[in-house]
Amino acid sequence: MEQAITEKKPSKFKIRMNKVLTYLSKPQNLVLLILGVVLSITTIGPIISIVADTVMVHTGSIDSTNTGLLSGFTLYNWADLFTGRLSQANLLLPLKNTLLLAVFTCIGAVLYGGIFAYLVTRTNMKFKKLLSSIFIFPYIMPQWTLAVVWKNLFYSSAVTGGSNGLLVALTGIQMPLWWCKGLFPSATVLAIHYAPFAYILIGGIFRNMDANLEEAATILNTPKRRIFFRVTLPMVMPAVLSTVLLVFSSAMGSFPVPYYLTYTTLATKYVEMSVARAGEASILAVIMMVFGIAILSLNIAATSGRKNYTTVTGKSGQISRVNLGRHGKYVTAIIFLVLTLFTSIYPIISFATETFLPNPGDYSFLTKGNWSSLTLKWWTTSTNTDSSLFGQCGILHNTTIWNAYFGILFVAVCCSLLAGTIGTLVGYACSKNRHSKWANYVNSMAFLPYLLPALSVGVAFYVFGSNIGIYNTYLLLIIAGTVKYIPFASRSALNSMLQLSGEIEEAAVIQNIPWHKRMFKIIIPIQKSSIISGYMLPFMSTLRELTLFMLLCSQTKILTTLLDYFDEMGLYAFSSGINLILIVTILICNAVVNKLTGASINKGIGGN
Repeated sequence: MEQAITEKKPSKFKIRMNKVLTYLSKPQNLVLLILGVVLSITTIGPIISIVADTVMVHTGSIDSTNTGLLSGFTLYNWADLFTGRLSQANLLLPLKNTLLLAVFTCIGAVLYGGIFAYLVTRTNMKFKKLLSSIFIFPYIMPQWTLAVVWKNLFYSSAVTGGSNGLLVALTGIQMPLWWCKGLFPSATVLAIHYAPFAYILIGGIFRNMDANLEEAATILNTPKRRIFFRVTLPMVMPAVLSTVLLVFSSAMGSFPVPYYLTYTTLATKYVEMSVARAGEASILAVIMMVFGIAILSLNIAATSGRKNYTTVTGKSGQISRVNLGRHGKYVTAIIFLVLTLFTSIYPIISFATETFLPNPGDYSFLTKGNWSSLTLKWWTTSTNTDSSLFGQCGILHNTTIWNAYFGILFVAVCCSLLAGTIGTLVGYACSKNRHSKWANYVNSMAFLPYLLPALSVGVAFYVFGSNIGIYNTYLLLIIAGTVKYIPFASRSALNSMLQLSGEIEEAAVIQNIPWHKRMFKIIIPIQKSSIISGYMLPFMSTLRELTLFMLLCSQTKILTTLLDYFDEMGLYAFSSGINLILIVTILICNAVVNKLTGASINKGIGGN
């Protein structure tokens, strides 16, 4: 008699476990899962902390004084900020100023960078290589560089108080107050700082634009002006929109520029209110975050629904260039040469000069011809007995400065290694799972910190770090810098990984080559240039970062925050020396990387 053998069906739990194990057996899925959890904690965690801080009672702050509470939660901060007697000064005016600053910065950056991109890529303007190389300097240099240069150049004792700047000393011309302080100089400086964004994004479109579209319009006797506005301009609109979205968010969170040029924004108001009205200050940071998240939503909507412009006949190999004329190509080049030298080379000369003046900011020696008054004391004083140095040694002998210098180098190297590695893994995993909702979520989490104003991110990590006991440590600076700059590496890696054919790695999988060898022997060498850029951008950005770090540590811990310390002491020669050290360090690092790897921010746009 035959016995029926009945096979036992696997349980639903085992089926699910097998699916999970199969999913995790692919390295890109495991990487995606781990990074999704890590990025959610490091991005959403600080945001939750700062939102919670808006309803907490702060001992010694106005919410504790007026409610009589020493701990717990209250809505007093929200009510007072929006409806209190100081709502106009603490919220409405800074918000209006911030939006105006962001809007005018976007307009200036797009016009300046876009016009320059058009001239470099679509005309016969001379000296393109030189101009393209130095045009990007303002973005590489610290954000506050041009703000300080603006003060040293245009301030005067009659209009702004203090000593006369270079313009008054040389010509006697005194610029009006609106030119020296407020919205106009702040927007101008930020527009110059972010114009390389527009140049890179718009210039790339101009460089690779299909000339068939314009040629077809020309054959139909369409006027050149109509061709530009109806054909050329719509083609670059996606790049213009991307520039506006990125610059708007960055300008909203800018602290150094409006601080130096005396313009009240949400960022400067936060610093002013952070002690006496801590909860209300956190609300200001939340408002800036809301704008960042709204910008991310707009970016997603714009990129998913924008129009595509294509041609039936294929891509033309020619680029139609505009002839500026025999003299126009030189005149245009000279105009931009003057502008770029002023915004790129002059700041270095200015800061160097400041460190030799007996009274920094005072250029009266030029009119008196008293060149012998220049001094080396700010650099070479080896003791702390000179009263004019307020008990400090000269820059070359000042241990506080050099400890802070090596501190910022340490933070920059760690942020670079962590952000570059995580960003590369995010780009790899998301490119392998490009149609996955989880991959899209991880990609958004990696990119979100870039669209959040730097001050908001700094405030979030200040609250987060204080709650877990790591305030004023290198660890907190490294975590904040890594999260903030992962977008640089992730976007660079994602774009490069999407260019790789899947067959390349599949061939290695068939040969049973382990995942780590596939990464180090195949994928990374192929996309070496993009991956190195993903490491270098966080490094150089960290070296010049102030807004993100100024709340996270003491003023003497790293070099960028040490600037405020010396400014408060009145040692402006020291802060100018620090600016000079930072600029030279960043430019040297950028030049070394370009020399060793061939990577250059302006390559392929038309500067070579």
